[in-house]
Amino acid sequence: MTSAAPPPPAPPAPDDRMPGGGGPRGSGDSWAAGGLALGGTLMVVYGLFAVLQGITAIADDEVYTSFGDYVFEFDLTAWGWIHLVVGVLVVAAGFGLFTGATWARMVGAVVVGLALIANFMWLPYQPFWSIIMIVTGLFVLWSVFNYRSTRAV
Repeated sequence: MTSAAPPPPAPPAPDDRMPGGGGPRGSGDSWAAGGLALGGTLMVVYGLFAVLQGITAIADDEVYTSFGDYVFEFDLTAWGWIHLVVGVLVVAAGFGLFTGATWARMVGAVVVGLALIANFMWLPYQPFWSIIMIVTGLFVLWSVFNYRSTRAV
């Protein structure tokens, strides 16, 4: 009696998640899946900082100073309200990202886009902090747009 070698394993189906990305059910990139959780966390932290930044600008106009004359110069109280409202929206969308809901990713992308614009316009008042928040916002947008749910549709 001769023993036959076991058959070779079957190649993965196209729907299976592959290490380099792949099927429609996978994220295409493992960084994006972890990035979505990190993006949600960063959104909550950023939103809380923006709320505090807004409250500070509303309470006392003397805290921030401008470094030159710019076209998009607003009153600091107006900037405070802008940062306060955007911060609250970013916190809400950040908590929504933890559920993995599509609406939260769409709202998060829009709100982070608004936060990017606000931080660009905030450059004359806080240049270093604005650059940090712009880079963070770009990472959040990347993670939101590169994530694909593993749930069956």
